[in-house]
Amino acid sequence: MARVKEYTNGEVTIVWKAEACIHSAICVKGLPNVFRPKERPWINIDKAETEALINQVKHCPSGALSFYMNAEGDKTTEVLETKVEVLENGPLLVYGTLKVVNKDGISETKNKTTAFCRCGASDNKPYCDGSHVKSEFKD
Repeated sequence: MARVKEYTNGEVTIVWKAEACIHSAICVKGLPNVFRPKERPWINIDKAETEALINQVKHCPSGALSFYMNAEGDKTTEVLETKVEVLENGPLLVYGTLKVVNKDGISETKNKTTAFCRCGASDNKPYCDGSHVKSEFKD
């Protein structure tokens, strides 16, 4: 069963999907007072303003972190320009809405940020699962 947790400050709710996390630590580096992996609960949402929380969650490369606004009827949507970023010693990040066709011909839509494996060690190809850390991938 997928482990999903939600953290809210009343205005915004951050959703964390544990199995999707590739442990890039981008959230921790960006808002260390909010994202504290060695503490429980590991997200202390009250340690930053809503705008800062949203901006940091948008940088999550795996999509393990997402958010929604709590206001009734708030259907905030965001159109993202497609952008590709190569992380040093890590995955290829593609920002935007993508249609990914897997080798078996099955397609899926990915939104916001998708992390693609560059090291070849992922057990979840074509997506990154954080294996580049254990394999000590350098590039």
